[in-house]
Amino acid sequence: MALKYGILRSMSDLPAMPHVVNKAQEIISKPNSNMKDLVKVIEVEQSISARILRLANSTYYGLSGRVASVQHASVLLGYKTLGEVITVAGISNIIGKTLDGYNLDSGDLWRHSMAVAVGSRLIAGKKRPELSNDAFFAGLMHDAGKLILDSHVYERREDFELFMQDGQETFLNAEREILGFDHSEIASEFCQKWNIPDEQSLAIKYHHYPSQSEGNDLAYILHMADFIAMRSGIGTGVDCELYQLENGTMEFLGLQEEDIDGIQGEVVESVEDMMSEMH
Repeated sequence: MALKYGILRSMSDLPAMPHVVNKAQEIISKPNSNMKDLVKVIEVEQSISARILRLANSTYYGLSGRVASVQHASVLLGYKTLGEVITVAGISNIIGKTLDGYNLDSGDLWRHSMAVAVGSRLIAGKKRPELSNDAFFAGLMHDAGKLILDSHVYERREDFELFMQDGQETFLNAEREILGFDHSEIASEFCQKWNIPDEQSLAIKYHHYPSQSEGNDLAYILHMADFIAMRSGIGTGVDCELYQLENGTMEFLGLQEEDIDGIQGEVVESVEDMMSEMH
């Protein structure tokens, strides 16, 4: 596992969680915090204030053209939703990059991550509403491991192409066969660097196989949302059609097929709305 060890050692070179996101999450987690504290954090971060206002004015949040300032956004959106907007705006540049190893153009990973974030929140709303905000953030970060592994995958692209040439093997299996581990394992380590809570880190680690998570609700939520995003065509590679929903997932979450169809429709519409504003 020399490769994995080397990658983990080099993780100190990875970008830190944007200060504004860290600070916003810290404020929201405190029971005695208030909206003024949150607004104060945003207003001093001029680099992302414009992105926050664009997002707040998107049709996704239902405030198209009505938000004129961060202070105004705080009034119209509310405490928790403003925190979500800050997170989306703060990390959009990090997960919006081109990933040559995974054959992802600029914006592909961002679009998929948004789809899983939105889907996760919708599913959490049905299963465990109190997890809705955590589910959104975990969905946004679930594939962060690909950012870390991209250069290593690119260096071995011929091995990956050979392994997957019959069209029956997934990129996930290729990672495990060629690298000895997959992007979700690395992502869980990345989460620790970014001080992401353990429950979310665990969910991200097992989002492909939630049955191994010892009943972590968020792992099942992410897995279901990932499947819906893939089924919607909002995937992250050439093997989207090979993505399988693990047996027992729908039963664990208490979902029916009609629920999935409804969530899928909302996800597609929401991502289209948000992407039009961000780009």
